[in-house]
Amino acid sequence: MSRKRVAILISGGGSNMVSLVESMGEADHAGQPCLVLSNRADAGGLEKAAAMGVDTAVVDHKPFGGDRAAFETALTERLEMAQPDILCLAGFMRILTAGFVSHWQGRMLNIHPSLLPKYRGLHTHARALEAGESTHGCTVHEVTPELDEGPILGQAEVPILPGDTPDSLSARVLVQEHRLYPAVLRRFASGEREPLWLTDDAG
Repeated sequence: MSRKRVAILISGGGSNMVSLVESMGEADHAGQPCLVLSNRADAGGLEKAAAMGVDTAVVDHKPFGGDRAAFETALTERLEMAQPDILCLAGFMRILTAGFVSHWQGRMLNIHPSLLPKYRGLHTHARALEAGESTHGCTVHEVTPELDEGPILGQAEVPILPGDTPDSLSARVLVQEHRLYPAVLRRFASGEREPLWLTDDAG
């Protein structure tokens, strides 16, 4: 079986990237990491990826100023050098245009820290607490031009506990992100699109 080539886009420490790369080290996985790319040269995840033997690259958005299309052209050129079959956004902190997304649509995944369709966008943990939710979590979805609206491929649910703060809730959700994203990628690389539902075993 030829394994799917997976490129991972990051902007920071890359904890989700690490969990994805580690899971692809399993012999029966249908994916293999081909590139970790960041828009920031100082992203801590680049060193981690290199230490795991994965090629890394930087396409800095700053020299392009506000010219998002030019940045995305450079991004696409560098990605296509690696010939990925799948793109995984893992804390990539740039809004991508419809043109870029359309080019990769059906092959690009993202993880979002809420139970979509609730709380698209930013500050999801604070918003869930303010709304008095009893549960929160994370979602892996296909990326489409509309923000956080693509088909859902998996969700992991986390109970909201008395006294939770955005930080404490974020930390527990992150644990589930590290379970959910690798599990969904494993299925997606094998051609499985049926959503996966996980619960927080720790309660």
